[in-house]
Order: sequence, then structure tokens, then C-alpha cells
Amino acid sequence: MKKNQHIDIVNTVKAVVFLITCHLSLATTHAQVGQPYIHDPSTIAECEGKYYTFGTGGGGLISEDGWSWHSGAERPGGGAAPDVLKIGDRYLVIYGATGGGLGGGHNGRILTMWNKTLDPKSPIFKYSDPIEVCYSDGMEDQDAIDPGMLLDPVTGRLWVSYGTYFGTIRLIELDPKTGERMKGNQELDIAIDCEATDLIYRDGWYYLLGTHGTCCDGVNSTYNIVVGRSRKVTGPYLDNVGRDMYHGGGKMVIAAGDRVCGPGHFGRTVIDEGVEIMSCHYEADFDQGGRSVLGIRPLLWKNGWPVAGDRFRGGTFEIESERRGYALELAVDFVRIQQERQAFWHIDPKEPVVPVANQKLEEVMGGWPEGDIPARIGDYMFRPHQRWTVTPVPEKGGYLGGPYFSITIEGTHRALAATANKEVTTVPAYTGDDSQLWRIEQLTDGTFRLMPKAIPGTDGLNTHLCLYSAGDRTPTLAEYDFNSDNSKWNFRNH
Repeated sequence: MKKNQHIDIVNTVKAVVFLITCHLSLATTHAQVGQPYIHDPSTIAECEGKYYTFGTGGGGLISEDGWSWHSGAERPGGGAAPDVLKIGDRYLVIYGATGGGLGGGHNGRILTMWNKTLDPKSPIFKYSDPIEVCYSDGMEDQDAIDPGMLLDPVTGRLWVSYGTYFGTIRLIELDPKTGERMKGNQELDIAIDCEATDLIYRDGWYYLLGTHGTCCDGVNSTYNIVVGRSRKVTGPYLDNVGRDMYHGGGKMVIAAGDRVCGPGHFGRTVIDEGVEIMSCHYEADFDQGGRSVLGIRPLLWKNGWPVAGDRFRGGTFEIESERRGYALELAVDFVRIQQERQAFWHIDPKEPVVPVANQKLEEVMGGWPEGDIPARIGDYMFRPHQRWTVTPVPEKGGYLGGPYFSITIEGTHRALAATANKEVTTVPAYTGDDSQLWRIEQLTDGTFRLMPKAIPGTDGLNTHLCLYSAGDRTPTLAEYDFNSDNSKWNFRNH
């Protein structure tokens, strides 16, 4: 055996072991990492570069990057199921003080309070005195708990939906300047058969998302999230087949799966145009002892309806450009596969069929250059130079909803990387450098954007440049544009 052949084989074996190890390191991570333990989380809020969510019982979680979470958020008042919303330069927090059957009754109170920051270490961190905005007396067919807020982007009006299975879901209006109930506002019943509701607005529609099923029973909880929509915030909220949520309707958004069950308490966060996530809790993560944990999933929109996407986990794929349908590949010579061919009019139907084997890496990589190899885009032909292994690298941190990934040619260390002149190339070996780490997010239409963590020679994290198809066969880095298919990619498992 020649020395170079021996080195290639050793490197291939090392690469396979490395990639398998990386996959196993995240194989049992189904929600966020760190200590993401929470119940009834609020919508995720950003404050001074950190992310916050609050839960039942007071307190909540903080994350530096949106991927690894730990306790430390502070919220006085205890109670249950808070929500948080930034209005101007302040944060409005709303929560249920009692109700929901807590303490054996349904007499509840919902309160609001303000803070200029969510950072408990800030010198200006101080909550205002809580203000009651509604209540239930424990006898009526309603339960004042589980509030969710919407600041209407069209009218500027502030709405709150609240309630549980114990009666109706109600809608009230607050003053966005004070957090108090609007004078003369009357409660409006808008849904039944759900709880932990949230309101969102998109493209002329108001959406009411409610949590259906049973809670608080660990791995036996059947919580799921359903939705209806209306042209008016006051309803009626109808599902995809015209059923009114006031009569038990609702289209499924997310249910149990992937060894987590009981998703509830929907929250929506818009990261960028066409880049959205939904937050929730899972009543139980089977791989984390059945604990209730924070969940973050891509939020997709299909035919005008929200639906949870699947968290991207990696694997081996063709990386396909949405622009034309061509594949990302190494810029190396195309090697033909030898095939014994027969004229189709001479084929004997009784002759045994012998499958054509896929081209193997060791058959072609000896002809590849040893240094950096540029990337290009071409017709997908199942070739080794077109097969990419995408591997989560959780120890390198992450972003809101996912870890960073390495992208290497299958069976090798050769890694896709950003260059200082804002181009893409492949380097002979993955080293863990930030220019070789990729942020992979599913967009609202189901495609993906790929962004290098950093650009060599540029300070800070990259938040604007993505893998971009400048031409049918020319990949580069350019400003992300959701309205252009040049910014969008698909992962095909052929």
C-alpha cells in the first residue's frame, strides 16, 4: 500500500469516528440544553442580548445564545402561566395569581406589572406594583388564569386572552401605556375546550392558539396546541374546516412526537423575515427523566396556517439550491461511472438485473487537490463530492432554537467554510473554527437558510450573510433575502 493511500484511509476512519461521536453526543437532546426545566413558559423575550422566559411559580430561564438555558430570571408574585411583552422601552409582565384549580378552587386574579429591564443584575431592575385587570369568583363558568398578550401591529391596541377548560376563553383589552384594563371594556367569550391561549397577527388574520388535552401528568399528559383564525380580533375563530373554537374547533399545530409529549403554552418569536420560531413547554421529555422542559421549534406557515416544523438534527444529504434545484458540490473533475450498456431494443427480459453500485469515495478522492477546494453548484448525480454530512456541534454554542453545525464531505474531514472575502470554500480538515460552523434555520416556507457563524477578519457573530446562489452554478455569501430563492436551500436524503 502506498503511503498516501494509507494516510487517506486513516483520515477517513478518523472522520467517520469523529462524525459518529458528534451525532451520539446530541442523540438524546430533544429540547434545549443546559437546565431548560420550566412549566407554562411565557413567550420568549430578548433583553440586552439575552433571552428570557418566565414560568409558573415565579422565576424563569435565561439564555446567552438561545440554545443553552439556565435558571435565574426573576418575577415576583408567584402564581401561574405568565406572559411578557416589550412595549416601547419597557416590559409588561402578566400572570395569574391563583385560579386553575390551584388550592382547590377557580377563584382567580390576573395582574400586570412593568419593568425597564429583565436583567436581575441591572441597577434599574425593579418591578412596579401589580395591577389587577380581571378576576373570577370561583362560581361562574370561567377561570381567570393563563393570560396571553397581543399588541395589535395594525391598531396598536393591547389584547389579552385567558381562561381554562373550566368554562370559556375570554378576551379583554388593556391600555398599552398603563397595563390597566381599558375603562368600560367588557369580557368577550371567544373559545371553549382549551386553555393557555395566545393571540398572534399575520397577513390580515388574527390567530387564537389554545392548548388542548390534559396537563400536569408527566408522560401521561395529552396536551397539544390547536389554532383557529379570524379577520377580527374579537372572532369568531374558525379552524381549517370552518369549526368555531367557541364550539370546540381547532386545527392541530403541534402534538406529541420525537420522545416528547404534552406541548402547551404557545409563544411566537419573529427572528427575521421568514425566520420564526415557536416556544412551548413539553409536559414530559422522555430522555430527561420525564421532566417538563422548554421546547423551541421552527414555526412554518402552510396555506395560511401555523404548524410546528421539526428541529433540524443533521445527517448526510444533498444540499440543494431552491433557485434551480442543483446541488452544492466540490469543484473537482466529474468522474464517470463505468457501465456495461446494451441497446434498449436488444435487452433480454430474462437476463438477470445487476444493480449499478454507487461511486465510492476512495475511487475518486485521490484525484482531488490537497489544499482548499472551492465549492460550486451542479447537477446532482449521487457522487461523493456532492454528499455532505451535517453534524451538530453543541459544545460550540448555538442560537435561538438550535446548535451550530459542521458541514463536511461524507467520510472525510473536508469542511465547508466561509472566507475573508465573503466566499465559500472547503478546507482539508475541520478544526472547529467559527468560519467552519453553520447556523441552520428552517424558514416559514419549509426551506432552510445557512449562515456561517463568523466571517474571517470580521468582528463578532455573522447575522446577515448566508449561503447564496449567485448563479445557477455559483455559490457565495450574500445578504439574506427571504423573497429570493437564492437564499434558500433544501436537504435531500437520496
